[in-house]
Amino acid sequence: MAAQLKTLLRAAYEHMCPVPPVAGAVCAVRRSVAAALADWNVSSEIVEDTLLVVSELVTNAIIHARPPAVLRLTWVPGDGIRTLRVEVTDAGPALPPAGCRAGIDPDEHGRGETIVHALATRHGIRIHPGGVTRWADLVAV
Repeated sequence: MAAQLKTLLRAAYEHMCPVPPVAGAVCAVRRSVAAALADWNVSSEIVEDTLLVVSELVTNAIIHARPPAVLRLTWVPGDGIRTLRVEVTDAGPALPPAGCRAGIDPDEHGRGETIVHALATRHGIRIHPGGVTRWADLVAV
């Protein structure tokens, strides 16, 4: 009984989604997150910001890191403030193919960190054995 309760509580406060290294993965992860946020009755204002942060962090993992990657969405306990944490963990940086950077259009890439910084209350990177976790906290209103 205690194990079932723990599983139900985790489902109420945590959502995990694998990030496949394929085209269309960002859309699939966004749909999964949108469904979780709807189940949690999150306000539309934070849903929009959360989906944008998810898009940026997942895209970063697909383009710049080695698989596997996974997204984790959790409610972080606080002093009466509801904080939604978005985390994407991957297997660490991938080495870009020779000459790859020279062909990247700066108008198309490189704004993700700025977007996450603008929308998140706090954000950061944790480097740990086996990979890297990029995270962002958004305060729910």
